[in-house]
Amino acid sequence: MVAYRFEDSRSGDCVRRHLGNYRGIVQVDGYAAYNKLIRKDGGNDGPRLAGCWAHSRRRFFELHAAGASEIATATVERMTELWKLEAEVRGQSPEARAAARQAVSAPIVADLFTLWQQTLPRISGKSKLAEALRYAITRREIFERFLTDGLVELDSNIVERAIRPQTITRKNSLFAGSDGGGRTWATIATLLQTCKMNNVDPVAWLTQTLERIANQWLSAEIAALMPWNYKA
Repeated sequence: MVAYRFEDSRSGDCVRRHLGNYRGIVQVDGYAAYNKLIRKDGGNDGPRLAGCWAHSRRRFFELHAAGASEIATATVERMTELWKLEAEVRGQSPEARAAARQAVSAPIVADLFTLWQQTLPRISGKSKLAEALRYAITRREIFERFLTDGLVELDSNIVERAIRPQTITRKNSLFAGSDGGGRTWATIATLLQTCKMNNVDPVAWLTQTLERIANQWLSAEIAALMPWNYKA
């Protein structure tokens, strides 16, 4: 399933309010507010951040596509091997994925960071390549998390595809009317997109569910109303 949440800003307080008690994996981009979720004393009872390699790759790919950097081209070529392995291990157990990554991906990642660290001092700190290098190097710990944790994905592309319908119509939310309207919008988006992820017709599911609720469906049996339990 997917869950959307309405917030009135992008502040770190919104992130903390939403994820403050969460103890699982949070796959993130470079948004700095996520770092505030991590305990300063190094404790392990908070969220575990995992980096999205696709966000890093985009920075190098732009330079590669423009023919602006041999280092960027070499980076993109080596990163391709990471996604190639992910296609092979998708659907396998977390243990099997982690083992395959240790054997194949770990050496590639180590070589990439060596290349990046050797390159950064030799180029202009204001260049686009330097920005791409710093983005990756400063997030090394979370970028390497997928190598030892088979539950972690290489990227957050699945999530990006799930939020695209809302992102495309983002400006429509300006007319939600109020914070309450925004929260209702997020709830409806959660239900409809979850239907799509379970290959369920949203209209058919919503029609059946509202009819059941109107006919005093028992709250003890609410699980049967979930999209993944839908039966026509």
